Amino acid sequence: MEGFRGPHPPAGVPEPAVSLCNGRLNLDGYGNRGSSFPGLKKRGHALGNRSWIKIDQDGNSKILELDKVTIMRHCSLPSRDLRLLDPLFIYPSTILGREKAIVVSLEQIRCIITADEVILMNSLDVCVVRYMSEFCKRLQTNREQADDLPFEFRALELTLELTCTSLDSQVKELELEVYPALDELATSINTLNLERVRRLKGHLLALTQRVQKVHDEIEHLMDDDGDMAEMHLTKKKQRLEAYALGDIYFQNDIPAETRVVSKSAPGSPVRSISGAQKLQRAFSNTSPSKHESLMSSSSNGENIDELEMLLEAYFVAIDNTQSKLFTLKEYIDDTEDLINIKLGNVQNQLIQFELLLTAATFVATIFAVVTGIFGMNFVASIFDLPSAFNWVLIITGLACVLLYFSFLFYFRYKKVFPS
Repeated sequence: MEGFRGPHPPAGVPEPAVSLCNGRLNLDGYGNRGSSFPGLKKRGHALGNRSWIKIDQDGNSKILELDKVTIMRHCSLPSRDLRLLDPLFIYPSTILGREKAIVVSLEQIRCIITADEVILMNSLDVCVVRYMSEFCKRLQTNREQADDLPFEFRALELTLELTCTSLDSQVKELELEVYPALDELATSINTLNLERVRRLKGHLLALTQRVQKVHDEIEHLMDDDGDMAEMHLTKKKQRLEAYALGDIYFQNDIPAETRVVSKSAPGSPVRSISGAQKLQRAFSNTSPSKHESLMSSSSNGENIDELEMLLEAYFVAIDNTQSKLFTLKEYIDDTEDLINIKLGNVQNQLIQFELLLTAATFVATIFAVVTGIFGMNFVASIFDLPSAFNWVLIITGLACVLLYFSFLFYFRYKKVFPS
């Protein structure tokens, strides 16, 4: 792991990484160490190693080939956290604060942030390339300028910024497609427009779920002060270093004190220990677990304001994006209601036409029955008059017309037809 942490590998070990402009180099010494048993087959690098981009505090980036065990040991992470970064699996957006690292999986940006470096999963995605270039540029630009935010917060800020920007741009592109499609569908209801709106609505639902997950993750972090305090890696690292230096100083200072002898009792050496040294000895005798719990409990109530303000700014941005999606969904629902109203109106018109056609068919049937009866070949005195059949047709026709208008008046009276 020393070859991974330091800027130069040990003697005799091949260079573990090269600059981005010089290409990639596989790490046989760090990633896949192979098996010492002759009966087992050595697995390929594609199964054990993955390509990662390491960005240090100076803005220098390197491409590394690392396996899961190496990253777990270097960042003190469990294997389940690394599974969140696996591109072969689809996990929702997640931000996890651990003892020595922050695990970030937001959209296409999947990285591990420590107090002094960022280990970014290498990908050809636009967000990953933009994150690497933008973060290196910011670190190199602000190298001589004082920055209030620690390294891990700057890395997390850029991750949130690119994620919120990417989601907002996708929402804007979707708006440019949805609004004209809905207006066209409201004007002309056909199969092509309906299929287009159905596809856009599916895209809207998928994008809403992604935005909702990022929104909930940021909100969860803001509600939990313990998680925010856990992400202050620089403070924890400084406390550990100060504690280690205090132990070294105390151990180096003990032999000089043992030579101090009391003048009143020359036969029994007495050490002159001040109150501060007694307190330091009490801390040095404390077990590591108690000391770590003490540090974690003291860090829960401090140094979270800057992270809370950082998260609040991007929470407002992602909340605005979510509001746009909700507005877009309401517009789709309103268009659907308008289409249903139009379809209902057309259906009512068809029912009215069918009712009129049924009434006309009934009246015509009566006229056909009367004319059919008088058209039969049977003996009747009415056929002796030459104009009798004509009068029958005239009277029957007038009666049918009167009956038909009676139906219309009845339908209008019952408000079946609009006035």
